[in-house]
Amino acid sequence: MRALPQWEFSIYALSLPRGHGFGNRPPVGAWLSEDGLSFGILRRDLNDRSYGVLVMRRRTDQVWTVTAEREGYAAEKEALAQLPPLLKDGEPPEPVPSGVMQRPALYDLEGRTASDVFATLTLPSHRPAAWTLNQLYLALPKPDRNWAGDCQTNNFHTRLWEAQLLATFREQGLLVTQPYESPDFRIENRLGGSAWVEAVTANPADPYNHVNAPPSALPADREEAFFGAGALRFAKTIGNKLARNYDQLPHVKGQPFALAIADFQAPASMIWSREGLIGYLYGEGAEEVEIDGRMFARPTKATHLKGKARFPAGLFADAGHAELSAVIFSNACSMAKLNRVAVSGQGAPSGLRYTRIGNFFDRTPGALKGIPFCLDVTSDEYRNLWPIGSEPWSAEIEVFHNPFAHHPLPFELLPEATHWFDQDGETVCRSFYETSILWSQTLIQNDTDPPPTLEQLMSKSPKA
Repeated sequence: MRALPQWEFSIYALSLPRGHGFGNRPPVGAWLSEDGLSFGILRRDLNDRSYGVLVMRRRTDQVWTVTAEREGYAAEKEALAQLPPLLKDGEPPEPVPSGVMQRPALYDLEGRTASDVFATLTLPSHRPAAWTLNQLYLALPKPDRNWAGDCQTNNFHTRLWEAQLLATFREQGLLVTQPYESPDFRIENRLGGSAWVEAVTANPADPYNHVNAPPSALPADREEAFFGAGALRFAKTIGNKLARNYDQLPHVKGQPFALAIADFQAPASMIWSREGLIGYLYGEGAEEVEIDGRMFARPTKATHLKGKARFPAGLFADAGHAELSAVIFSNACSMAKLNRVAVSGQGAPSGLRYTRIGNFFDRTPGALKGIPFCLDVTSDEYRNLWPIGSEPWSAEIEVFHNPFAHHPLPFELLPEATHWFDQDGETVCRSFYETSILWSQTLIQNDTDPPPTLEQLMSKSPKA
């Protein structure tokens, strides 16, 4: 057996129905079999201090499945002695159960032509992302039959977002299932809270090649940022989903329902589009004002988005769409995220350096701009930004709550997200992590190249 490092165990554990939610029996160690087809977890009960083991093995299609769970051992040594025979080292993988679809291999194109963005996963610089995406695909409870083909071709980002959502949910210990074709996920915590979540991406009106496309232009001013073209793209995307009346499905009716949206409307639009989502959902923005020689942000309001269509702003400003409990968003749905989660845990592949640059959220009241940063993803300074000592999946997740929702989304369902909600008539923000990142980019270099400096990178980065 090989002791599993924390980062690797954390990825494999996402295949458990509740992911990292071990309840009163948390893990105290984990080991992988020599053939790599099994891993075992040593657990200890917080109440009676007894030990137990849980074993997962690969099926013939590489999906992890629980094959043994035993509890009630008085001594650690006694529990550990159970693992070797249960791991079945050297034995064939487990069969796929009767009636369960054999999951196609994500690397097998089956005669398809891979999209340019999927093909980048074969590059040495993206091997951590490729491995991580494959593990998340294998962890999905019940992906549809077209999942692998879509990911390989022209629907890569939608599938990427679904995989990243699964990781986020199970990282927070949620029971994640896919019992129906739609919505995409049902999530539930141990407190009895639950919700349905449909994943969607904001896509461009005119398709573009996501590989090495030049960045799109930043909004011309703050009004454009909050109420301009970016906000309109979100509005149309969300409107199309609401028109499908997911909340009226028999298995959803009477329960919280949320849309989870990631943005690909223009090259690198995740850098600047977050404000547009806020503007559309709440009909609120911000403008610069000078007070006693200092610049501050002052709230602004709008009833319509910019443009000839005069699309209404403020989806959550009244009870008109009380069927939608919340919108879940991330400005970091990307292969860079997959790379960073793995690299911040295990270290960079030999010969490469991964540097993240961007802006931290400045919590100073009235602050207009973020705090620039430039950090090596493998550095202690970067890893220590988060309590777990590496980058978590939920770091950039934001939940925008509808104050008029018929069935509000429980905050406890996503405790590690940043939550936006109404408090005494004012939209306020509450973060779990001390560090919040407004936008970022990830630079991959040879480790023989000079390390980038903050001054060099910020001179080339967005100024908004």
